[in-house]
Amino acid sequence: MAAASLPPPSRWPPPPLRLLPLVLLGCLAASAPLRAAEAAGVLRQVVAGGGDGDGGAFFEPFNVTYDHRAVILGGKRRMLVSAGLHYPRATPEMWPSLIAKCKEGGADVIETYIFWNGHEPAKGQYYFEGRFDIVKFAKLVAAEGLFLFLRIGPYACAEWNFGGFPVWLRDIPGIEFRTDNEPYKAEMQSFVTKIVNIMKEEKLYSWQGGPIILQQIENEYGNIQDRYGQAGKRYMLWAAQMALALDTGVPWVMCRQTDAPEQILDTCNAFYCDGFKPNSYNKPTIWTEDWDGWYADWGEPLPHRPAQDSAFAVARFYQRGGSLQNYYMYFGGTNFERTAGGPRQITSYDYDAPIDEYGILRQPKWGHLKDLHAAIKLCEPALIAVDGSPQYVKLGPMQEAHVYSSGKIHTNGSISENGQICSAFLANIDEHKYVSVWIFGKSYSLPPWSVSILPDCENVAFNTARTSVFTVESGSPSYSSRHKPRTLSLIGGPYLSSTWWTSKEPIGKWGEGSFAAQGILEHLNVTKDISDYLSYTMSVNISDEDVTYWNSKGVLPSLTIDQIRDVARVFVNGKLAGSKVGHWVSLNQPVQLVQGPNELTLFSEIVGLQNYGAFLEKDGAGFRGQVKLTGLSNGDIDFTNSLWTYQIGLKGEFSRIYSPENQGYAKWSSMQNDDTQTPFTWFKTMFDAPEGNDPVAIGLGSMGKGQAWVNGHLIGRYWSIVAPESGCPSSCNYAGTYGDSKCRSNCGMATQSWYTTRMVTRVRQSIGTLGGNRGRPFSDIAAV
Repeated sequence: MAAASLPPPSRWPPPPLRLLPLVLLGCLAASAPLRAAEAAGVLRQVVAGGGDGDGGAFFEPFNVTYDHRAVILGGKRRMLVSAGLHYPRATPEMWPSLIAKCKEGGADVIETYIFWNGHEPAKGQYYFEGRFDIVKFAKLVAAEGLFLFLRIGPYACAEWNFGGFPVWLRDIPGIEFRTDNEPYKAEMQSFVTKIVNIMKEEKLYSWQGGPIILQQIENEYGNIQDRYGQAGKRYMLWAAQMALALDTGVPWVMCRQTDAPEQILDTCNAFYCDGFKPNSYNKPTIWTEDWDGWYADWGEPLPHRPAQDSAFAVARFYQRGGSLQNYYMYFGGTNFERTAGGPRQITSYDYDAPIDEYGILRQPKWGHLKDLHAAIKLCEPALIAVDGSPQYVKLGPMQEAHVYSSGKIHTNGSISENGQICSAFLANIDEHKYVSVWIFGKSYSLPPWSVSILPDCENVAFNTARTSVFTVESGSPSYSSRHKPRTLSLIGGPYLSSTWWTSKEPIGKWGEGSFAAQGILEHLNVTKDISDYLSYTMSVNISDEDVTYWNSKGVLPSLTIDQIRDVARVFVNGKLAGSKVGHWVSLNQPVQLVQGPNELTLFSEIVGLQNYGAFLEKDGAGFRGQVKLTGLSNGDIDFTNSLWTYQIGLKGEFSRIYSPENQGYAKWSSMQNDDTQTPFTWFKTMFDAPEGNDPVAIGLGSMGKGQAWVNGHLIGRYWSIVAPESGCPSSCNYAGTYGDSKCRSNCGMATQSWYTTRMVTRVRQSIGTLGGNRGRPFSDIAAV
């Protein structure tokens, strides 16, 4: 069935958690849910697409506009709940279930960024397949009857590598990102136009019967605009006009942009947005990023935001005039491959979201917010009926009510006497005290830091501080152990081969692609981000006089570098002398040199490119400043302008020995328990995947640092770096203003131990890792 287009206007729960003992790899170095009333302005679905999201129009074509109160869909104001779900952070096989769980949780809208570097990995070469099949994702959203908020950017931030920018962009002559710069604006316009044209061709805009109701241009530019002076202002206005000229027929958003033009909606990103107002009376109040959790960095504890506080923030937003709120994130997912941002953000993007990284409901957060959404939907007729401000009632020194009704309400008496459509929000913003308040002829008890929602101005349907008892899906990680699934015994014999093989990775120059150059070259200028790794090698001749001097003084010379980024390793004559971790920090490494020629190799490792801030194209990677050898008998030697031999990446990486069909290109040997591994070692084994199509998590807690592949697919970086012992409270009080350091867990443990993947086939699998083990390479594989 095909629907005519309007012209654009001016199965679950999943099975229990299964854990499989595995020989491993390593690396050195409230009340029951409410039934929501039918919301005003629900649009009729005409075609559900198909199981794979293919098909024609999904809705009767409808226009999207807005007024000062709300987004207007098909001529009706709506109060909308949006769920952040980034398509590349899950596999396409997971998308239908995740979207369905968002809908079941009460979402009306799915929000996602567009990731430029995923779609245009090389200039003019586009990719829209696999995890980057945005068209398939959009059609699956529509097939569930949900709308889509498409944040095109094309700068994303999102704790994504380089903020979503392709690295080739920085190589364009004369380019400066995100300012009034012609080379940048040309590339940005070309990509945004490409995305918009695809959406139009696939009939995905609302006026074509598709799900897209909102779009975003730029992203949090107001945070850095002043860094660019007047050029920043000019660029912002240009970006807005460029977007509007694309004639998409749906509104454009600029988040955190208080000086956005009249035709662009300025919106809020924060932990709380109930005090936010747009820069024009003609615009609705929209919360584009409700931070219901936070991201994690390697070597840091895990953030956690209580469900009660998240619900409090959302209820306050709608109480004080909000109209559309988007959870960032509702499902966070995984930074597969090398997509994690920097500096040093972990592979997991779990975000303490209502749906966890594995696609399992996180209780009580998911259930508590589902009940909240149901209560808000019950209030929708009253919320959209008020054209101006709601009635405000002061209930106490830190207590207040906002009453939405179709007419004047006498709040001192029973609501039954008023005969109006009426909903009320009663708030207690005191962090410590329970308070009883009097309104509508009744007394209501309010817990600290909470909001009670009365859809009929009489009965409490929901209180943000009162959580119900929810059924927890098997395998759902708890607050204190969400990255430590418990081990269960399995029936049916071992899944994993008893044999591990190893292959040593050469240090420094190994052949293909190596070259010599004078001076210290910037890491990204050399690698173009095709690998995390770059080695710098030179020969150092040491005299007998220097050796005698060091022996007489009982000292060693030191290799110093002014600044290093992420990870630097120093090798002398093929042996690891030491390493340094940090973001543009100095390195001072004692080295053991011998008389005569010595081979000095510096290894630079990236752990995610900078994803936030001004002048991203200038951040770079590798080493900065001078490289010196200090402590010689006749003074220091400056190597900064010496002749260095450069080697991009690792031999095994470029030979693709992690791929099952290419493993013959490496020399593998059976690993023994007493083997001494080199700093860069490849490990591989085979295992039989658990039956079914559920996600599989691999425990790498015994490992050091490296990357892991399954069946030739890079699942991401791993690192067993441990968080500080302090900074995690024994309990977490939901009440009071939240910040990302308030309720942290996992102190004294590896920031991430479990790594999720989807198997390509459910047969015998090949697993390979790069690195070296801290001890015996044993760990677990978990099927969830």
